Amino acid sequence: MRAVVKNGIGVFSPQGFLDGNSSGAFLSIEDIEATLKLKNVNMILVSLKKVIFFNRNGLDTFVKMLTKVRTEKQITVGFCDYDYKKYEAIQKFYKDEFTFSLFATREIATLFATNYNKTPKNVLLYSEDKSQRSAMAIELHDNGHNPVVAQSEKDFNEKKANGKFDVIINNTYLGQMGQNVATRVTGNAIIYTLNSFLDAEIGHTFNIAYHNNSLNVGFRLFIFDAYKVISMNVHALNFFSKLSSAAAEYNATICFVGMNFNKTPISFKETMEDAGILFYDQMDDILGNKELLQELGAGTSVNTKNKRGLTKAIVSELPNFIEATVATLEMMTNAKAKKTAAEIHSLNIEHQEQKIASSIGYYGDLDGMIILVFPKNIAKKACELLIGEKTDDEELILDTLAELVNIVGGKIKTLLLDEGHHVNITLPRTYEGIDELLEVVNDKKGVQVDLTFENDEFLFFLTR
Repeated sequence: MRAVVKNGIGVFSPQGFLDGNSSGAFLSIEDIEATLKLKNVNMILVSLKKVIFFNRNGLDTFVKMLTKVRTEKQITVGFCDYDYKKYEAIQKFYKDEFTFSLFATREIATLFATNYNKTPKNVLLYSEDKSQRSAMAIELHDNGHNPVVAQSEKDFNEKKANGKFDVIINNTYLGQMGQNVATRVTGNAIIYTLNSFLDAEIGHTFNIAYHNNSLNVGFRLFIFDAYKVISMNVHALNFFSKLSSAAAEYNATICFVGMNFNKTPISFKETMEDAGILFYDQMDDILGNKELLQELGAGTSVNTKNKRGLTKAIVSELPNFIEATVATLEMMTNAKAKKTAAEIHSLNIEHQEQKIASSIGYYGDLDGMIILVFPKNIAKKACELLIGEKTDDEELILDTLAELVNIVGGKIKTLLLDEGHHVNITLPRTYEGIDELLEVVNDKKGVQVDLTFENDEFLFFLTR
């Protein structure tokens, strides 16, 4: 089968029935590899427009090929051109097993593609999944578009009826992009999702570099969602025991939620508890209890190790870090930034009241941490675009601030790549109070750049 290639996207269009018996005849891995050899192809999709019927077996044939390509080439793969009924069926088939993306139309997919010149679009987007809304908004920002994020179905319908948008995104899903153990953040706790049987392979699929950099950024609570774990062997037991022992050096806590020991020796649980791992039946037992969150470490962040100095390579990239930060904030606040000072010293924050902060780590060819300190009114103004309206809800502002800092991190990643530096970024960690932030930084030396946005002080700090 030959693909239609346009705007960096190769689209294959099977026809008729996809039931597992005939799917293989439609497409082969050789067809995909031949398409990838064409210039600037960075996304492979299977169109369902001409498909009359499909079942799980039929889609699995394509998913296996797409997943193989995604893993080897680190590109976006998935399906497009479907109606709501087909979208609902795919969601039901795969639920939390998505290793691919879903784009309702090819036009929508084009907004998320790279490597070609795009005209900025005004985009209305909505997903029931809040993390999906954030992920799509960040990707669209990174690609130069102007997303408006609806916060509910009612809000979406009202904005759709009253606004003028170039593209409307709904029934779209961004799949995992290279993280073998899925990760998300809630309430300043990082949540890893585990599946199936845990053995020695967990040492390969778990991104230990990402985890260690999350510790460096200030995360202190790590929750393993183990509802779908069938069992584990002694190799996995040893891995998690060592992970917990290492976390203890940062005063960090590791929890397992929903783990069933019907097919795993109960002695494994006792060994993990001896290593400091805590077990809970339900996720809400932790996330729904703010006092427990504080106690487990989501609100405390004393860093007992990893005091490393800045390198010449990191300092030389400071203009890129500043450019990514300033460009994002100017775009989202509609205010110009002015630099007032730039010095190397420990983090120094004056007038700490009415300020909130966020940190994000990067690692790879270069590694370190960026800290952004916002006056609350700048944070509120910058977050209005992602929230879709004005708000004084501090918890919502903190959550949205993390999404904003993710955008900054994505821009930094792109700018460093242009300089030949390959890095990945952690999820952002937010701080409701400056005292929490100072505990994380713990007298680290770094480059502090003081900025103002319409006379409001803003602080950028680059450290390791």
